Amino acid sequence: MSDTIFVTGASGHLGRAVIDNLLGAQKVAPARVVAGTRNPEKLADLAANGVKVVKADFDDPAGLEKAFAGAGTVLVVSTDAMDEPGKRLRQHKAAIAAAARAGARRIAYTSLPNAENSKVSFAPDHLGSEQAVKATGLPYLIFRNSWYMENLHMSLPQALKTGQWFTSAGEGRTSFVSRADQAAAIAGALANPPAANTTYTLTGSEALSNAEIAALASAATGKPIAVVNLTDEQLAGGMKAAGVPEPVIPTIVSFDTATRAGDLATVTADVEKLSGRRPTSVKDWLAANKAALAG
Repeated sequence: MSDTIFVTGASGHLGRAVIDNLLGAQKVAPARVVAGTRNPEKLADLAANGVKVVKADFDDPAGLEKAFAGAGTVLVVSTDAMDEPGKRLRQHKAAIAAAARAGARRIAYTSLPNAENSKVSFAPDHLGSEQAVKATGLPYLIFRNSWYMENLHMSLPQALKTGQWFTSAGEGRTSFVSRADQAAAIAGALANPPAANTTYTLTGSEALSNAEIAALASAATGKPIAVVNLTDEQLAGGMKAAGVPEPVIPTIVSFDTATRAGDLATVTADVEKLSGRRPTSVKDWLAANKAALAG
């Protein structure tokens, strides 16, 4: 059985971080790692260090099957293709099917928490992808990744600038986790896979409300933030008035809807179990990123 680990989206933030952790903390030999990307030239440094770099385009199923040939485990990193209805799920299914046809021994996939019921607008893409993985009949690992701490870059800079954070999340909580911690956990599972099919939920060690996050951000930066609670409709209207492109507004609002419903509040110990380290706290992450957040 091949023991190579193929990582798609290898030139993206998460895919590259997974590879760096495989080579670093997990001490996986470069010859066992394959980096798949639409732009191989971006990964010349990995190639120079002995990692096989191949072109892998989710819109080219035939090319994917060729790229996956000989892979033991294939990690399908979910794409961000949301510009066309159905495109993301179509891409994932194409990659999963190609991996199976190519003879992969295990398929891994990056999903989101509570995929069955989440009110995040693109949750059905993830659920459909999980189902496609299971339908192959191959051993699998599913990583349900909670919200990146890096997503706070979308809301906190404006809140710190104006002193107001407009949200419809109410008292809902989010178990934010850094991308670095998620990548370390995923690499740990890929390098040391469990015997059974497993679904992990990768979260931080605590779930915080927006009010609690605002208080921590204010303490870190010295700038006050007042959380302004709105309805989903009011939040959408405010975004439209602020010039946010209308097609993306429902998706952004769905994040707060899901938070309010508790879809992102799950806390597990999976990150520490897989990576061997405690995840970074929101407080520490905010302190480390306060300059970028506060502008």
